Amino acid sequence: MNKIEKQQGLTLLELMIVIAIIGILAAIAIPSYQNYSNRAKFTEVIQATAPFKLAVTTCAHEHDGLGECSSPGKNGIPDDFKATEKDKGYVAEITVDTGGKIIATSRRIKIDKASSFTYILTPTEQANSLNWTVSGTCVKQGLC
Repeated sequence: MNKIEKQQGLTLLELMIVIAIIGILAAIAIPSYQNYSNRAKFTEVIQATAPFKLAVTTCAHEHDGLGECSSPGKNGIPDDFKATEKDKGYVAEITVDTGGKIIATSRRIKIDKASSFTYILTPTEQANSLNWTVSGTCVKQGLC
C-alpha cells in the first residue's frame, strides 16, 4: 500500500517565474513612479508663481499695460524670491523680468544629469486680459 504524497511548496521553476514577473513589473513601475514623483515636486514651483502672476495681471489692468509691471517691489509686484534654506522646498528662485515675464527656477529635482529646471510665464496683452505662454526647460522634460 504505497501512498502517494501530495507535493507541498513551490518548485524552483515556479519561483523563477514569479521572480521574472516581479522583475518585469519593477522595470515598468520604477521609471513611471520617478516621473510621477518629479512632476509632483515641480507642482510646487508652478504653484509658487501664482502670487506673481496675479500681481502682474493686476498691475497690467491698473496701469493699462505691462510697461510698469517689470519692477519687483513696485506697483504691487512682489519682491524677487530666493530660497534661503538649501534642504527645504523645490523652488530656488522666482523673478519678474521685463514685460511682466515671470521666471521660476527649481532645485532638488533630478532628471538624468540636470537638477534645475526653469518655468517661464510670458504675458501678452489681449483685449481686456492677459494671455500667459509657458516655456522653459520644464516643457522639454514634461514637468509643466
